[in-house]
Amino acid sequence: MGNQRNISEFILLGLSYDQNIETFCFVLFLFCYIILLVGNLLILVSILCSPLFNQPMYYFLSHLSSMDICYTSNTTPKLIGDLLWGTKKNISYDNCMLQVFAMHFFGGTKVFILTAMAFDHYVAICKPLHYMIIMDRTMCNLLVLAAWVGGALHSFPQLSVMIQLPFCGSNEIDHYFCDIFPLLKIACTDTCITGALVVVNSALVTLVTFVVLCVSYVIILFTLRNHSAEGRHKALSTCGSHITVVILFFGPSIFGYLRPPSTYPEDKVFALFFTIIDLMFNPLIYTLRNTVMKSAVRKVWCQRLFSKETHN
Repeated sequence: MGNQRNISEFILLGLSYDQNIETFCFVLFLFCYIILLVGNLLILVSILCSPLFNQPMYYFLSHLSSMDICYTSNTTPKLIGDLLWGTKKNISYDNCMLQVFAMHFFGGTKVFILTAMAFDHYVAICKPLHYMIIMDRTMCNLLVLAAWVGGALHSFPQLSVMIQLPFCGSNEIDHYFCDIFPLLKIACTDTCITGALVVVNSALVTLVTFVVLCVSYVIILFTLRNHSAEGRHKALSTCGSHITVVILFFGPSIFGYLRPPSTYPEDKVFALFFTIIDLMFNPLIYTLRNTVMKSAVRKVWCQRLFSKETHN
Protein backbone atom coordinates (compact mmCIF):
# COMPACT_ATOMS: atom_id res chain seq x y z
CA MET A 1 0.00 0.00 0.00
CA GLY A 2 1.02 3.67 -0.18
CA ASN A 3 4.07 4.42 1.94
CA GLN A 4 2.46 7.42 3.70
CA ARG A 5 -1.20 6.53 3.67
CA ASN A 6 -2.80 8.27 6.67
CA ILE A 7 -6.19 8.44 4.96
CA SER A 8 -8.72 5.64 5.52
CA GLU A 9 -11.52 7.22 3.48
CA PHE A 10 -12.18 9.87 0.86
CA ILE A 11 -15.00 12.40 0.49
CA LEU A 12 -16.53 12.61 -2.98
CA LEU A 13 -17.61 16.18 -3.76
CA GLY A 14 -20.19 14.87 -6.25
CA LEU A 15 -21.79 16.66 -9.17
CA SER A 16 -23.11 19.86 -7.59
CA TYR A 17 -23.59 21.75 -4.33
CA ASP A 18 -27.13 22.79 -5.37
CA GLN A 19 -29.80 20.59 -3.75
CA ASN A 20 -32.29 21.17 -6.59
CA ILE A 21 -29.74 20.10 -9.21
CA GLU A 22 -28.88 17.02 -7.15
CA THR A 23 -32.59 16.09 -6.88
CA PHE A 24 -33.00 16.45 -10.65
CA CYS A 25 -29.84 14.36 -11.24
CA PHE A 26 -31.12 11.69 -8.83
CA VAL A 27 -34.36 11.25 -10.80
CA LEU A 28 -32.55 11.37 -14.18
CA PHE A 29 -29.80 8.88 -13.32
CA LEU A 30 -32.14 6.51 -11.49
CA PHE A 31 -34.28 6.46 -14.66
CA CYS A 32 -31.16 5.92 -16.85
CA TYR A 33 -29.88 3.12 -14.62
CA ILE A 34 -33.24 1.30 -14.60
CA ILE A 35 -33.50 1.58 -18.42
CA LEU A 36 -29.90 0.38 -18.75
CA LEU A 37 -30.42 -2.64 -16.47
CA VAL A 38 -33.78 -3.65 -17.97
CA GLY A 39 -32.54 -3.21 -21.55
CA ASN A 40 -29.32 -5.17 -21.09
CA LEU A 41 -30.99 -7.94 -19.07
CA LEU A 42 -33.66 -8.19 -21.78
CA ILE A 43 -30.95 -8.64 -24.44
CA LEU A 44 -28.93 -11.03 -22.26
CA VAL A 45 -31.83 -13.34 -21.38
CA SER A 46 -33.25 -13.20 -24.92
CA ILE A 47 -29.92 -14.32 -26.41
CA LEU A 48 -29.23 -16.98 -23.76
CA CYS A 49 -32.71 -18.49 -24.18
CA SER A 50 -32.73 -18.55 -27.98
CA PRO A 51 -30.68 -20.11 -30.82
CA LEU A 52 -29.04 -16.70 -31.30
CA PHE A 53 -26.51 -17.65 -28.60
CA ASN A 54 -24.89 -19.97 -31.15
CA GLN A 55 -24.32 -17.11 -33.58
CA PRO A 56 -21.00 -15.26 -32.99
CA MET A 57 -22.47 -11.75 -33.33
CA TYR A 58 -25.08 -12.34 -30.63
CA TYR A 59 -22.68 -14.36 -28.48
CA PHE A 60 -20.43 -11.27 -28.36
CA LEU A 61 -23.46 -9.03 -27.81
CA SER A 62 -24.44 -11.06 -24.72
CA HIS A 63 -20.94 -10.48 -23.31
CA LEU A 64 -21.14 -6.78 -24.19
CA SER A 65 -24.43 -6.49 -22.27
CA SER A 66 -22.83 -8.21 -19.26
CA MET A 67 -19.89 -5.77 -19.41
CA ASP A 68 -22.22 -2.77 -19.60
CA ILE A 69 -24.11 -3.93 -16.49
CA CYS A 70 -20.89 -4.53 -14.52
CA TYR A 71 -19.23 -1.33 -15.77
CA THR A 72 -22.04 1.03 -14.82
CA SER A 73 -22.90 -0.82 -11.57
CA ASN A 74 -19.39 -0.02 -10.34
CA THR A 75 -20.24 3.69 -9.97
CA THR A 76 -23.92 4.45 -10.67
CA PRO A 77 -25.65 2.91 -7.58
CA LYS A 78 -23.29 4.85 -5.27
CA LEU A 79 -23.88 8.05 -7.26
CA ILE A 80 -27.66 7.59 -7.02
CA GLY A 81 -27.41 6.89 -3.27
CA ASP A 82 -25.21 9.95 -2.69
CA LEU A 83 -27.62 12.15 -4.67
CA LEU A 84 -30.55 10.82 -2.63
CA TRP A 85 -29.05 11.36 0.82
CA GLY A 86 -27.21 14.56 -0.15
CA THR A 87 -24.97 14.44 2.95
CA LYS A 88 -21.23 13.84 3.12
CA LYS A 89 -20.38 11.37 0.33
CA ASN A 90 -17.78 9.10 1.92
CA ILE A 91 -15.99 6.16 0.33
CA SER A 92 -13.40 3.99 2.06
CA TYR A 93 -9.85 3.79 0.70
CA ASP A 94 -10.27 0.10 -0.22
CA ASN A 95 -13.60 0.70 -2.00
CA CYS A 96 -12.06 3.66 -3.80
CA MET A 97 -9.20 1.50 -5.13
CA LEU A 98 -11.74 -1.20 -6.05
CA GLN A 99 -13.66 1.39 -8.10
CA VAL A 100 -10.45 2.37 -9.94
CA PHE A 101 -9.68 -1.27 -10.74
CA ALA A 102 -13.25 -2.24 -11.76
CA MET A 103 -13.66 0.88 -13.89
CA HIS A 104 -10.61 0.04 -15.99
CA PHE A 105 -11.11 -3.72 -15.96
CA PHE A 106 -14.70 -3.72 -17.22
CA GLY A 107 -14.05 -0.70 -19.48
CA GLY A 108 -10.96 -2.35 -21.00
CA THR A 109 -12.75 -5.67 -21.46
CA LYS A 110 -15.65 -3.88 -23.15
CA VAL A 111 -13.26 -2.16 -25.58
CA PHE A 112 -11.76 -5.51 -26.59
CA ILE A 113 -15.20 -7.13 -26.97
CA LEU A 114 -16.19 -4.28 -29.31
CA THR A 115 -13.00 -5.07 -31.26
CA ALA A 116 -13.94 -8.78 -31.39
CA MET A 117 -17.36 -7.77 -32.76
CA ALA A 118 -15.66 -5.70 -35.47
CA PHE A 119 -13.52 -8.72 -36.39
CA ASP A 120 -16.69 -10.83 -36.61
CA HIS A 121 -18.26 -8.28 -38.99
CA TYR A 122 -15.05 -8.19 -41.05
CA VAL A 123 -15.00 -12.00 -41.50
CA ALA A 124 -18.75 -12.13 -42.25
CA ILE A 125 -18.52 -9.49 -45.00
CA CYS A 126 -15.00 -9.94 -46.40
CA LYS A 127 -14.66 -13.74 -46.11
CA PRO A 128 -18.26 -15.05 -46.18
CA LEU A 129 -17.37 -18.50 -47.57
CA HIS A 130 -14.96 -19.17 -44.70
CA TYR A 131 -17.09 -17.51 -42.00
CA MET A 132 -18.40 -20.68 -40.31
CA ILE A 133 -14.90 -22.22 -40.28
CA ILE A 134 -13.12 -19.13 -38.91
CA MET A 135 -15.78 -17.99 -36.42
CA ASP A 136 -16.47 -21.32 -34.72
CA ARG A 137 -17.22 -21.49 -30.97
CA THR A 138 -13.55 -22.08 -30.11
CA MET A 139 -12.54 -18.85 -31.87
CA CYS A 140 -15.39 -16.95 -30.16
CA ASN A 141 -14.35 -18.26 -26.73
CA LEU A 142 -10.72 -17.36 -27.42
CA LEU A 143 -11.68 -13.80 -28.44
CA VAL A 144 -13.79 -13.34 -25.28
CA LEU A 145 -10.98 -14.78 -23.14
CA ALA A 146 -8.52 -12.43 -24.88
CA ALA A 147 -10.87 -9.51 -24.07
CA TRP A 148 -10.89 -10.45 -20.36
CA VAL A 149 -7.10 -10.86 -20.33
CA GLY A 150 -6.74 -7.52 -22.13
CA GLY A 151 -8.97 -5.85 -19.52
CA ALA A 152 -6.82 -7.32 -16.72
CA LEU A 153 -3.56 -6.27 -18.41
CA HIS A 154 -4.94 -2.73 -18.68
CA SER A 155 -6.40 -2.43 -15.15
CA PHE A 156 -3.74 -4.05 -12.94
CA PRO A 157 -1.01 -1.53 -13.88
CA GLN A 158 -3.48 1.33 -13.29
CA LEU A 159 -4.32 -0.05 -9.84
CA SER A 160 -0.68 -0.75 -8.96
CA VAL A 161 0.40 2.86 -9.60
CA MET A 162 -2.56 4.17 -7.57
CA ILE A 163 -1.94 2.05 -4.47
CA GLN A 164 1.68 3.26 -4.42
CA LEU A 165 0.56 6.89 -4.05
CA PRO A 166 0.81 8.52 -0.61
CA PHE A 167 -2.33 10.35 0.58
CA CYS A 168 -1.62 12.42 3.66
CA GLY A 169 -3.31 15.79 3.09
CA SER A 170 -6.75 16.56 1.66
CA ASN A 171 -9.09 13.59 1.21
CA GLU A 172 -11.65 15.43 -0.93
CA ILE A 173 -12.03 14.06 -4.47
CA ASP A 174 -13.62 16.51 -6.90
CA HIS A 175 -15.67 13.85 -8.70
CA TYR A 176 -18.62 11.51 -8.15
CA PHE A 177 -16.46 8.37 -8.18
CA CYS A 178 -12.80 7.46 -7.63
CA ASP A 179 -11.18 8.38 -10.92
CA ILE A 180 -7.44 8.41 -11.52
CA PHE A 181 -6.79 12.09 -12.37
CA PRO A 182 -8.71 13.52 -9.35
CA LEU A 183 -6.77 11.06 -7.12
CA LEU A 184 -3.45 12.16 -8.63
CA LYS A 185 -4.42 15.75 -7.81
CA ILE A 186 -4.70 15.11 -4.05
CA ALA A 187 -1.70 12.77 -3.68
CA CYS A 188 1.04 14.36 -1.55
CA THR A 189 3.89 13.66 -3.95
CA ASP A 190 5.00 14.61 -7.47
CA THR A 191 2.69 12.65 -9.81
CA CYS A 192 4.15 13.68 -13.20
CA ILE A 193 5.66 10.26 -13.94
CA THR A 194 2.63 8.40 -12.54
CA GLY A 195 0.29 10.56 -14.64
CA ALA A 196 2.37 9.92 -17.76
CA LEU A 197 2.28 6.13 -17.15
CA VAL A 198 -1.51 6.24 -16.72
CA VAL A 199 -1.95 8.20 -19.98
CA VAL A 200 0.39 5.87 -21.90
CA ASN A 201 -1.50 2.80 -20.62
CA SER A 202 -4.87 4.30 -21.60
CA ALA A 203 -3.48 5.44 -24.96
CA LEU A 204 -2.23 1.95 -25.79
CA VAL A 205 -5.67 0.43 -25.15
CA THR A 206 -7.88 3.18 -26.53
CA LEU A 207 -5.92 4.38 -29.54
CA VAL A 208 -4.73 0.96 -30.74
CA THR A 209 -8.22 -0.56 -30.57
CA PHE A 210 -9.79 2.56 -32.11
CA VAL A 211 -7.33 2.44 -35.04
CA VAL A 212 -8.01 -1.31 -35.49
CA LEU A 213 -11.76 -0.61 -35.49
CA CYS A 214 -11.40 2.22 -38.03
CA VAL A 215 -9.18 0.16 -40.37
CA SER A 216 -11.53 -2.85 -40.19
CA TYR A 217 -14.52 -0.69 -41.13
CA VAL A 218 -12.64 0.99 -43.98
CA ILE A 219 -11.91 -2.50 -45.39
CA ILE A 220 -15.55 -3.54 -44.81
CA LEU A 221 -16.91 -0.45 -46.63
CA PHE A 222 -14.45 -1.00 -49.48
CA THR A 223 -15.57 -4.67 -49.80
CA LEU A 224 -19.28 -3.73 -49.73
CA ARG A 225 -18.92 -1.96 -53.10
CA ASN A 226 -19.02 -5.41 -54.74
CA HIS A 227 -22.20 -6.49 -52.91
CA SER A 228 -25.78 -6.14 -54.11
CA ALA A 229 -27.88 -3.19 -52.89
CA GLU A 230 -29.82 -5.50 -50.53
CA GLY A 231 -26.60 -7.05 -49.20
CA ARG A 232 -25.10 -3.59 -48.65
CA HIS A 233 -28.18 -2.38 -46.79
CA LYS A 234 -28.23 -5.44 -44.50
CA ALA A 235 -24.49 -5.23 -43.77
CA LEU A 236 -24.57 -1.47 -43.15
CA SER A 237 -27.55 -1.86 -40.83
CA THR A 238 -25.64 -4.38 -38.69
CA CYS A 239 -22.37 -2.41 -38.79
CA GLY A 240 -24.20 0.88 -38.18
CA SER A 241 -25.34 -0.24 -34.71
CA HIS A 242 -21.81 -1.26 -33.79
CA ILE A 243 -20.22 1.94 -35.15
CA THR A 244 -22.75 4.06 -33.19
CA VAL A 245 -21.91 2.24 -29.93
CA VAL A 246 -18.16 2.57 -30.60
CA ILE A 247 -18.41 6.35 -31.23
CA LEU A 248 -20.64 6.94 -28.17
CA PHE A 249 -18.19 5.10 -25.90
CA PHE A 250 -14.82 6.06 -27.40
CA GLY A 251 -15.58 9.78 -27.87
CA PRO A 252 -15.94 10.73 -24.16
CA SER A 253 -13.36 8.09 -23.11
CA ILE A 254 -10.68 9.56 -25.39
CA PHE A 255 -11.31 13.04 -23.95
CA GLY A 256 -11.36 11.61 -20.42
CA TYR A 257 -8.01 9.82 -20.48
CA LEU A 258 -5.93 10.74 -23.55
CA ARG A 259 -4.70 14.14 -22.44
CA PRO A 260 -2.29 15.65 -19.88
CA PRO A 261 -3.08 14.16 -16.43
CA SER A 262 -4.90 17.12 -14.90
CA THR A 263 -8.52 17.72 -13.94
CA TYR A 264 -11.03 19.93 -15.78
CA PRO A 265 -14.56 21.08 -14.84
CA GLU A 266 -15.94 19.19 -17.89
CA ASP A 267 -14.53 15.84 -16.67
CA LYS A 268 -17.65 14.95 -14.69
CA VAL A 269 -19.93 15.63 -17.67
CA PHE A 270 -17.85 13.44 -19.99
CA ALA A 271 -17.63 10.76 -17.30
CA LEU A 272 -21.44 10.73 -17.04
CA PHE A 273 -21.57 9.94 -20.76
CA PHE A 274 -19.24 6.94 -20.69
CA THR A 275 -20.46 5.56 -17.32
CA ILE A 276 -24.25 5.97 -17.63
CA ILE A 277 -25.81 7.90 -20.51
CA ASP A 278 -24.30 6.28 -23.61
CA LEU A 279 -24.63 2.81 -22.00
CA MET A 280 -28.37 3.41 -21.66
CA PHE A 281 -28.64 3.76 -25.45
CA ASN A 282 -26.77 0.53 -26.28
CA PRO A 283 -29.75 -1.84 -25.74
CA LEU A 284 -31.99 0.52 -27.74
CA ILE A 285 -29.45 0.71 -30.59
CA TYR A 286 -29.03 -3.07 -30.76
CA THR A 287 -32.76 -3.91 -30.50
CA LEU A 288 -34.57 -1.11 -32.35
CA ARG A 289 -32.21 -1.31 -35.35
CA ASN A 290 -32.04 -5.12 -35.46
CA THR A 291 -35.07 -7.10 -36.67
CA VAL A 292 -33.50 -10.45 -35.66
CA MET A 293 -32.95 -9.20 -32.10
CA LYS A 294 -36.48 -7.75 -31.90
CA SER A 295 -37.91 -11.05 -33.11
CA ALA A 296 -35.87 -13.01 -30.53
CA VAL A 297 -37.00 -10.69 -27.69
CA ARG A 298 -40.65 -11.11 -28.73
CA LYS A 299 -40.39 -14.91 -29.05
CA VAL A 300 -38.59 -15.49 -25.76
CA TRP A 301 -40.71 -13.17 -23.64
CA CYS A 302 -44.05 -13.96 -25.32
CA GLN A 303 -43.37 -17.68 -24.82
CA ARG A 304 -42.54 -17.09 -21.16
CA LEU A 305 -45.67 -15.00 -20.56
CA PHE A 306 -47.85 -17.43 -22.53
CA SER A 307 -46.50 -20.47 -20.63
CA LYS A 308 -47.13 -18.68 -17.31
CA GLU A 309 -50.73 -17.90 -18.30
CA THR A 310 -51.26 -21.49 -19.46
CA HIS A 311 -49.78 -22.82 -16.21
CA ASN A 312 -52.01 -20.54 -14.13
